[in-house]
Amino acid sequence: MSGITNLDVLLATMEPALVEGGFVYASVPAGELAAHLSRGPIGLFREEEGITLILPADAADGLAASSPMRMITLTVHSSLEAVGLTAAFATALTVDGISANVVAGYHHDHIFVPERDAERALETLRALSRAAREKGEA
Repeated sequence: MSGITNLDVLLATMEPALVEGGFVYASVPAGELAAHLSRGPIGLFREEEGITLILPADAADGLAASSPMRMITLTVHSSLEAVGLTAAFATALTVDGISANVVAGYHHDHIFVPERDAERALETLRALSRAAREKGEA
């Protein structure tokens, strides 16, 4: 398995980056997935009730969708077997009252937060990373 597993290193080097644009979560029946792929989803997940799509907000016309969200990518190459990274940033965001929905990709973790909280979430994550770097320097 590729990627970093050491939690201290992950936190110190995660460099959160706010991705341009807004995104929404929407659900479509499994049999209709092909018809919606042209909307450019950046993620999908099969559930019993249908296919959840994560797509640009402006591509969701006509679909029942979540409120607009922003995506923050942790630019460190985290291992899918790393222990504690999700708990650490979820705890930091919780303390600041920020909802977070996490998607783990092969290379990075992507955190979807309500659009209104995006800048605050970015600063919370940067502070978490700074604290980890300072701890490592002590």
